[in-house]
Amino acid sequence: MRHARTTLTALHSTLAQHRSARREHLRLQRELAAYDTPSARADLDATLARYAPEEVETVHRILTSQAYARRGVRSF
Repeated sequence: MRHARTTLTALHSTLAQHRSARREHLRLQRELAAYDTPSARADLDATLARYAPEEVETVHRILTSQAYARRGVRSF
């Protein structure tokens, strides 16, 4: 019974971490959606250029997905 309780505790913790990460990802998507003018996007791109590609990969992925969505194309 102890093993089952440990497994359930680990599962609960994993699910809580997944939900938290998902909420954070959705928050980032909403935040990035605010950069919806060419000027705002240029400012954002200039900021992102200061970071290594692997540091901003998620941001670029979200921006690409949003650009496709605005055009009515599914990206992934």
